[in-house]
Amino acid sequence: MSPPPSGHRAGRGRGRRRRAPENPAQLRRLLPRALVVAFLAGGTTAFVAHDKAVKLSVDGDPRTLHTFADDVDELLADQDLAVGDHDIVAPAPGTGLASGDQVVVRHGRPVMLTLDGQRRQVWTTADTVAGALHQLGVRAEGAYLSAARSQPIGRHGLELAVRTERALVFVADGREYHIRTNAATVREALAEAGLALRDHDTTSVPPDSFPREGQTVSVLRISGTTEVREETVPFRTVKRPDPNLTVGTEAVVRPGVPGVRRVTYRLETVNGVRRKPRKIAVETVRRPRPQIVHVGTRALPTSVRGADQLAWEALAQCEAGGRPDAVDASGTYGGLYQFDVGTWQRLGGSGRPQDAPADEQTYRAKKLYLTRGASPWPVCGRKLHG
Repeated sequence: MSPPPSGHRAGRGRGRRRRAPENPAQLRRLLPRALVVAFLAGGTTAFVAHDKAVKLSVDGDPRTLHTFADDVDELLADQDLAVGDHDIVAPAPGTGLASGDQVVVRHGRPVMLTLDGQRRQVWTTADTVAGALHQLGVRAEGAYLSAARSQPIGRHGLELAVRTERALVFVADGREYHIRTNAATVREALAEAGLALRDHDTTSVPPDSFPREGQTVSVLRISGTTEVREETVPFRTVKRPDPNLTVGTEAVVRPGVPGVRRVTYRLETVNGVRRKPRKIAVETVRRPRPQIVHVGTRALPTSVRGADQLAWEALAQCEAGGRPDAVDASGTYGGLYQFDVGTWQRLGGSGRPQDAPADEQTYRAKKLYLTRGASPWPVCGRKLHG
């Protein structure tokens, strides 16, 4: 049998042919490319798994963003959002994040609030005056506001004065007037009630004071006149030592003269009741002239020749019970030896005998004895001789 045609053999051999081995250099070039493709395929899967779509609202301005942050703290750090003590973050910092979550940040704003006259700094996360009042619990119905309720509050804050509406009672002219007001002073509230003050009128509290809730204020209707009176100004006494006078002796060298002043008084009636006169002006008409008195400094002698040896203590005991300040029932005689004032002063004494020291009284009694003997003491004089 003849061999098959060469074309047929070629056809059968094509079906079974094996690929020739590739060049090693080609394999080295293809391997890195295969690794890069495999890495990129795995990295894309990880990227998709960690990316989150989160809604972030900052002071009412919402936006959606994609983030790899694991929690709220990381999200705020990525967005360069610093959080202070007066800021609000929800959910709280440190809370984990998942795709679809919403994070709200409200920044605190300082408000210098003057509420019914009391000034203090407060903080609010509201962005308008109305929101801040609501958040702070301030009753705004009928209140006076220094800024419109719709006014925005920036991050730097603002000054806000609020006077809430208060109930007041005015008592005037025998009637009560009930009003509600947000006035800054009692005077303003009076004007709102149609009770303006006239001339010297005033109120039971200072008219420019802040009116308080539930306060009752009386209106004092004041009328009056002035009166001028002349009054005496007493003189003073100046005492000067005098060595020519004995101790215990005083002499008026120059009598004092009272002064005169003209005083103007305000005479007022308050709601028909008269007040105590009030001094409003003083004019000096004549100044007082001081009284000059000389006071003795020379030692008073105690010895009187011819009388020292007598029993003066016995006489004093009989006349006055030994008391230097004794005065008889009629008030005419006084002292240890019951001098009358005329006799006492003729003997050199001053004032009343019962006001002088005991030694002086005895000295002058001895002088009296030298001129009149025991006759001034008709009953007790015999005691002088034992």
